[in-house]
Amino acid sequence: MNMSKLRARLLGVLVLLTGFVTAAGVQPAAAAPLPDSLWFDASAAATLTVEDGHFTDGLGREVVLRGYNVSGETKLEENNGLPFASVADARKSATALRALGGGNSVRFLLSWAQAEPVRGQVDTTYLAAATAQIGAFLDAGIRVYPDFHQDLYSRYLFNPGSWYTGDGAPKWAVDAGGYPQESCGICILWGQNITQNAAVTQASYDFWHNEYGLQDAFLTTAEATMAYVRQHLSTDQFAGVVGFDPFNEPHAGTYDSGQTSRAWEKDVLWPFYVRFRARMDAAGWQDKPAFVEPNLFWNANIDFQKQEGGLLDAGTLGSRYVFNTHFYDQKAISGIFMWGKAEDGQYVTDFGTVRDRASAAGTTAILSEFGHPLAGSVADKAPTVLKAMYQALDSRQKGATWWSDPAASGPVLSGSQWQWDIYNGRHHELMNDNPDRVMTTGDAWNDEDLSAVRLDDTGTAVLRQDARLLDRVYPSATAGTAVAFTYEDRSRDGTTTLTWNPVPSTLPNVSQLVGSGQYSLLVWRSDGTNTPTELHLPASFPTSSTTVVSDLGTTATPPPYTTTTPIAVALEPGGTGSRRLLLTAPGSGTPHYALVTNAATAPSAGLLSAARTELASWAAAEFG
Repeated sequence: MNMSKLRARLLGVLVLLTGFVTAAGVQPAAAAPLPDSLWFDASAAATLTVEDGHFTDGLGREVVLRGYNVSGETKLEENNGLPFASVADARKSATALRALGGGNSVRFLLSWAQAEPVRGQVDTTYLAAATAQIGAFLDAGIRVYPDFHQDLYSRYLFNPGSWYTGDGAPKWAVDAGGYPQESCGICILWGQNITQNAAVTQASYDFWHNEYGLQDAFLTTAEATMAYVRQHLSTDQFAGVVGFDPFNEPHAGTYDSGQTSRAWEKDVLWPFYVRFRARMDAAGWQDKPAFVEPNLFWNANIDFQKQEGGLLDAGTLGSRYVFNTHFYDQKAISGIFMWGKAEDGQYVTDFGTVRDRASAAGTTAILSEFGHPLAGSVADKAPTVLKAMYQALDSRQKGATWWSDPAASGPVLSGSQWQWDIYNGRHHELMNDNPDRVMTTGDAWNDEDLSAVRLDDTGTAVLRQDARLLDRVYPSATAGTAVAFTYEDRSRDGTTTLTWNPVPSTLPNVSQLVGSGQYSLLVWRSDGTNTPTELHLPASFPTSSTTVVSDLGTTATPPPYTTTTPIAVALEPGGTGSRRLLLTAPGSGTPHYALVTNAATAPSAGLLSAARTELASWAAAEFG
């Protein structure tokens, strides 16, 4: 068994048995397990670390984080820089995110402006409210990584009549710089302010060069924030906080004479991350990684925007850092550089680059933002763009070649879609404090509209995108090593069902079994323990019509989980009603496969047997 995974497993068991000891040497009372927990869940949740290029839980299983950003509401003033108006709303959102959106994690946005409205004074009222809202997600079994968010440096750079706004730095930080009147000139998209608005570029430059002590102040507030969160969550809750994203979408503002984007990452950005890492350690986050982002434009898919980067000179990141990046298809968003819609394999190369960069850095990767506008002139591309992005998260192979070369799938990537804002379309935001410009539609920020969720007139959370796209099968925890994975979601573009990975005709019985239904296929090598591998089961996979064909057996209606049932279903911890498929596999290093589909009700034993024979032959040929 891999020794690092063994250490992680032993640590998880130790935590389960004894709890953490506080600095004063007092053991806190054992907390009640989350609703719907099974025998292994507490030790699995006791820690999440980075080992061998993967997120690894307390039992040594490979973990995939999937979910959403919570939320763009933090950019607004209407709820004082908080994602929610109340903890009750946070709980409602968390339950829906798990049950409707299929997420097991969130990137939770925080505001520097609200955390330190007066220089040197941390607002504990804000931190208390934010921590309580974080707790609502943790109590629903959802892992959390906070993010000190910023866009265009600060809203206080923009005048009341501006076309645009920002978020991030407090007013005193802007006042210290005496920046010029902001103007983007002829800008079509808000992001052009990053490089074209002199106020934004100068303020950003000052932060990175610690002018007026700005970076020092930010780091002090970040440490105080992290310490507060740690101290005001229970031990079990804090175990579900998986790391911290220090700074959203970093960019130099302007480069020094002769300085390249790569040199800026090496000489300016990376030293900042090292300083932030030290503040994490001082705040009691020493066992949690920093989710560090490279230069915003390192992976831009428009050539004239792209800048060399990707933390190329940071060396081995290891377990202390996660390679954290964003991806938006700027060609599709522009409405100019991509006229059509996304196709099968559209982003496998882009996301493959992320995998390769993380592997070279000796860590794991997460795409902490990806998405596409759901309103406006390019909204018609959203169904195909998002399908292609999720496809590329699942595998570096496009559908047309997956079955013929599944071993090239690469690791399943973690990701957080932008975004999950239950107030979408129901805002009341005074843009730049202008009472004559009240923003109510979409995300109420710079004409964005990307939220996957909204509240209907009864106050119930409902999806704004196809549930088949969002609520997905994915290997949330693999007891061993995931070798290959694919998921055909059959999501829709209007009235057209999109099928990019049909079962090949060389597997006729598998193809008949799957039919027009959704299906996933996981291939993994087991770790020799009795801890199950978990796949999230979407709501579209009710137990009564979920069929599993595996070397572990076949079943058309998986039974409830027991320690002697190799294929079973159970609720996910947290009391949200979401479900998981549990696969308990024997052997260490032994290859296993499991096809999961929702197409058939009561398929014949003959068809199940024939499909299993085909899959066994395919798996032996592809994986030995």
